Amino acid sequence: MCSASNSLGRDHSTSSPKDADARRAVKPVICYPNETLPPVDLELYGRARAGAVKTDEVLVPARDAACFEVPAGHFFRISSVEGAQVGDLNLWNRNDLAERFYSGKTRALHGTHITAGEQMWTSFPNLRPMATLTDDTLGWYGIDEYGGSVHDVIGTRCDPYTGNLLAGSQYHYCCHSNLTRALADHLGVSLSEAEPHVHDVLNVFMCTGFTRDTGQYFMKASPVRPGDYLEFFAELDLLGALSACPGGDCSAQHSSDTAACYPLLVEVFAPADGTLEGWVCPQVNGYDGSHGR
Repeated sequence: MCSASNSLGRDHSTSSPKDADARRAVKPVICYPNETLPPVDLELYGRARAGAVKTDEVLVPARDAACFEVPAGHFFRISSVEGAQVGDLNLWNRNDLAERFYSGKTRALHGTHITAGEQMWTSFPNLRPMATLTDDTLGWYGIDEYGGSVHDVIGTRCDPYTGNLLAGSQYHYCCHSNLTRALADHLGVSLSEAEPHVHDVLNVFMCTGFTRDTGQYFMKASPVRPGDYLEFFAELDLLGALSACPGGDCSAQHSSDTAACYPLLVEVFAPADGTLEGWVCPQVNGYDGSHGR
């Protein structure tokens, strides 16, 4: 049975100790200094991208999701095509769905928002780059006066469970459900088989941060406009799923049919032979897996 007590014998006094200011004044340190990460060769990727040809495209409908595949060594681009719209992106190793995007470790290595020159990392035990961001037309945005920035790896995705928890709703076209349907259709499996593979996302074009007074996750109108894009290099064979969020530009709300929503375009590009000389697929993490035994 669940215990009704939550006191745990703790003193819940909120009075400050005499040295409170000194404790707060301790300078922070970076948890995971990333200077020793393998270097990203944007010049190599840029030369390969210059002569690349489009091999596929998928138009993701508003308030829905779609899957796409990208061979290792190819590029893919996510574009705003009709209006300000954010998207929730899942990525998997196409050959092993257990290896998928790990937003938490990506956040720990690069920060709360990512841009060109940074990478999306895979889950344990492989922990390796799966995609490199190579071009970002919103790279100019930086961090605004509210602490907001674009392309976050802090929000998990809008989902029906949280909506039900907070508002008692039964909304079926949130990003979690959109991604679940798209993956089930692409793999030819049931929703219950597909859903466990859906994971925390890269919020493409979404402008977010944390409030400074309460530390709560916030969103604001995305600065994205038609023609803006985020481009990636596939370090592995990738299966992707992208949801065009029902929040539209996420200026006011999500998980409803209220906001103006627009499609998103995914394009895949193949580089010319010989333009990626020296590039190899990243190896799996070198930890021996013994865990002290």
